[in-house]
Amino acid sequence: MTTLTNSGSTKPSLTILGLETSCDETAASVVRRDEDGRVEVLSSIVGTQFEQHAPFGGVVPEIAARAHVEAIDDVVAEAMRAAGIDFEALDGVAATAGPGLVGGVMVGLAFGKAVALARDLPLVAVNHLEGHAVSARLGADIPYPFLLLLVSGGHCQLLEVAGVGACTRLGTTIDDAAGEAFDKIAKSLGLPYPGGPALETLAASGDPTKFDLPRALLGRKDCDFSFSGLKTAAARLAEKVTSQTERADLAAAVQFAIARQLSERTDRAMKLYAAGHPGQALRFVVAGGVAANGAVKAALRRNCDDNGFSFDAPPLAYCTDNAAMIALAGAERLAAGVSDDLDAVARPRWPLDEAAALSNPSNSFGRKGAKA
Repeated sequence: MTTLTNSGSTKPSLTILGLETSCDETAASVVRRDEDGRVEVLSSIVGTQFEQHAPFGGVVPEIAARAHVEAIDDVVAEAMRAAGIDFEALDGVAATAGPGLVGGVMVGLAFGKAVALARDLPLVAVNHLEGHAVSARLGADIPYPFLLLLVSGGHCQLLEVAGVGACTRLGTTIDDAAGEAFDKIAKSLGLPYPGGPALETLAASGDPTKFDLPRALLGRKDCDFSFSGLKTAAARLAEKVTSQTERADLAAAVQFAIARQLSERTDRAMKLYAAGHPGQALRFVVAGGVAANGAVKAALRRNCDDNGFSFDAPPLAYCTDNAAMIALAGAERLAAGVSDDLDAVARPRWPLDEAAALSNPSNSFGRKGAKA
């Protein structure tokens, strides 16, 4: 249950412990937000599980949950040491409460509740997607509102972000996310986990014109995405390539196809956004793990140049899952007087724009679809 109170704190700043365990990173961070909204990351510790999941070529939920239990004490202790503070200096605790692999989400949320209860601190149960939405603000002063492309292994959405907790969905994936397509195609090519960065490295020496890959939803004029057809087609082609040159060409073609679709849908969203904000500054933010891909960022920068938007992305350290973005989202909510009770639940699915998700679901009834 979310509680809204008056935010009339006399503290010059808020110092927040953030916890992130929604997938395969056990992360903790301490972030300080001053009364003017300026942000300082005092520490950001990310414990990865690459070695545990590598033999399976992807994240195994049960292994991830156990690994979070084993790691979270040490990760939080290291974040507090690196920040140079003790628990008495905290003003609140923010923990990811979803969406994600619910076993992992439960670990971080339960730890956050324990700290909040033991230290009599307010708890903020953060939507992981809202953490990504504010992540670019960890590296730059980006005022609201802005247009956001959230693109990662589990999420692919275009959102108008008007403020804290105020997001309107313009488009979403109807099947797979772009990051999932990167990872699954990389696995088809025999590349190591995590596949997205490995595919980008291989694509650097390839020719994207050597393979003709399908383009999804060409007849539709909305801002939705679809990557399942591309993923299937590329996997079939991967079975036939016989040389390292062909593998590099296919990787380049896949990267080009994903960047093209993200760019096309973003261009539509920019035109819609600009029409709804006449005379206002036009700001665009890309966040999520795929925001680290150079080809994707280059295509989106061209969109911004063509449509008169500024371009911002989080620093590379905050593109992938991290707890600094969760701490910042918690700090912004606490600054607005918003906190959560200790009965806050872990949620495997939690759309940022719940009204749009209910009135216009991206997947047909009976299917779980994308995490968001």
